[in-house]
Amino acid sequence: MVDFFFGYPAGWFTAPALIGSIFFGVRMVTALIGLDADLEGGGTSASMGDELHTDPGDSFKVLSLQSLAAFLMGFGWAGLGGLRGSGWGTGASIAAGVLGGIAMVWLLGWLLRMVYDLQASGNIPMAHVVGKEGEVYLTVPAHGAGTGRVRVVVDGRQRIYPAASADEAVERGARVVVERVSEDRTVVVRRA
Repeated sequence: MVDFFFGYPAGWFTAPALIGSIFFGVRMVTALIGLDADLEGGGTSASMGDELHTDPGDSFKVLSLQSLAAFLMGFGWAGLGGLRGSGWGTGASIAAGVLGGIAMVWLLGWLLRMVYDLQASGNIPMAHVVGKEGEVYLTVPAHGAGTGRVRVVVDGRQRIYPAASADEAVERGARVVVERVSEDRTVVVRRA
C-alpha cells in the first residue's frame, strides 16, 4: 500500500494530493464552525441600517492559498488516478493532473460564486420607504405630538416603522402615504 501511494513516481502525485486535501479540509472545518473570519481578521459587523457590501473576489482569488490547495488536490488525485488507476505513463498522468488541478480551481471558483449569489441583506434603506403607501398600526398623533406606528410593504417585505404626522391625527387602520423620513428614522405620513 505504501508503494502504491509513495513508490516512484506516485509520490510526486500523492504528496500534493495530501497537502491540498488536508489544507482544504482544515479550511472547510474552520469555515463551518466560523473560525475563518477570525483567522483572517475580517470579522464583520453591521449596525442598524448599514448595508453589508462584500466582494466575491474576497472569498476566492485565482492566486490564493485556497485556490493553490484546490489545484494541488486536483493535480495529485487526478495524476495518481491516471498513473495507478488507469496505468498511464508519467507524462499522461502529469497532463491529467494539470487538467484535474485546473478543473478543481474552476469548480471551486464556480461554487463560491454560487454561494455568494445566495447572500442577501435584510436591511432596507430608509429612502425606499418614501412614497410608499401603508396602514396605521398604532394611532399617529397630530402635529408631531408623538409617534405612532405604520405598517409599510417595501421591496416585497412588510416593515413597521415609527411614524409622525405633520398635520392631523391618523387613527388605526387608516391608509397613509410616507412623505419623508426624519433624522431620527421616523417616517412622516399623511392620510392617503
